[in-house]
Amino acid sequence: MPVITKISQQKKDLERYNIFLDEKYAYSVHESVLVKFGLTKGMSLEDWSIDEMVYEDEIRKAFNRALHYLGFRMRSEFEVKKKLLELGYGEAIILEALVKLKSLGFLDDETYSEALLQTRINSSSKGPKAIQQEMHKKGIGKELQIKVLESYPEEEQLKIATKLAEKAANANPSVAPSQLKQKIQNALLRKGYSFDLIKQALANINFEREEDEWTAIAESIGEKAWRRYSSKFSGRDLNNKVKQAMYQKGIPFEHIDHFIDKKENEEDGD
Repeated sequence: MPVITKISQQKKDLERYNIFLDEKYAYSVHESVLVKFGLTKGMSLEDWSIDEMVYEDEIRKAFNRALHYLGFRMRSEFEVKKKLLELGYGEAIILEALVKLKSLGFLDDETYSEALLQTRINSSSKGPKAIQQEMHKKGIGKELQIKVLESYPEEEQLKIATKLAEKAANANPSVAPSQLKQKIQNALLRKGYSFDLIKQALANINFEREEDEWTAIAESIGEKAWRRYSSKFSGRDLNNKVKQAMYQKGIPFEHIDHFIDKKENEEDGD
């Protein structure tokens, strides 16, 4: 039966101690393991007790690595487990470490999910679907996802979505209303808002254009289409191609006809 002949504190890590059995270095343990098993010089050890101490020490190592990982920012249980697996710890050891982390309040998926929700609302104005998708990727259970997202009321969603829509509308005055609405709708869908809520948000925005604004929009879109097709088409074919392009961009027929008449007059004048 091996006997502890020496116990020495490590110089680089003062919380760890080297254990010598029968005058030879055997392994190192955390001070908590040293205290738990009451290790002292001259103590005889059974093989099973050595294995138990090594196992306990691995749990402590995994626990400490997890604490270090959590020190940078909050993490979900799934993220911590994944990290410990990457570091080479076994499943049983990781589960023990996770139990300790949760019991001491270092790991709480509900608190993490609530913090994630508020961060995404405040920093990126995301809708519930996008946030729920992120929670899923972080390993948060479906029931907890739904519970946490209940604290994101539709009134707040509508307020944020409307603000985003207003900003986009004001930033694109030269875009035809129908095209702009579609552009904003797609952007809000990517943000994670529902179609019904987006519809409500768009209803709060004034997309009307004054006559001079319509003229400028038609001119801009028409000129681009004319340049694109004039090298390949002419006459009626060119007119039809430009008309089609302008219609697809949401230009009213009267403004399309006005633009085409103008271009034909310019051509005749040449």
